[in-house]
Amino acid sequence: MKDLVEMIVKALVDDPSQVHINETVGESVMILEIVVAQTDMGKVIGKDGRIANALRTVVKAAAAKNDKKVTIEILSKDER
Repeated sequence: MKDLVEMIVKALVDDPSQVHINETVGESVMILEIVVAQTDMGKVIGKDGRIANALRTVVKAAAAKNDKKVTIEILSKDER
């Protein structure tokens, strides 16, 4: 799951070297924390959050096969 998100996000941003994905796994929930450069936040979130919602939809579909729930958080390097 982490690799899928990382591949998609790195394709969206201008500075892929600044993309970091932190994964926290619980019993039935997985939290993916996406950290990008401040200048790339808009590219990952998208207009009205459309790209972020599409990313969540793709991950939700992939996680459904494993009976898991996935939460995605998007942060900038400055917020971390």
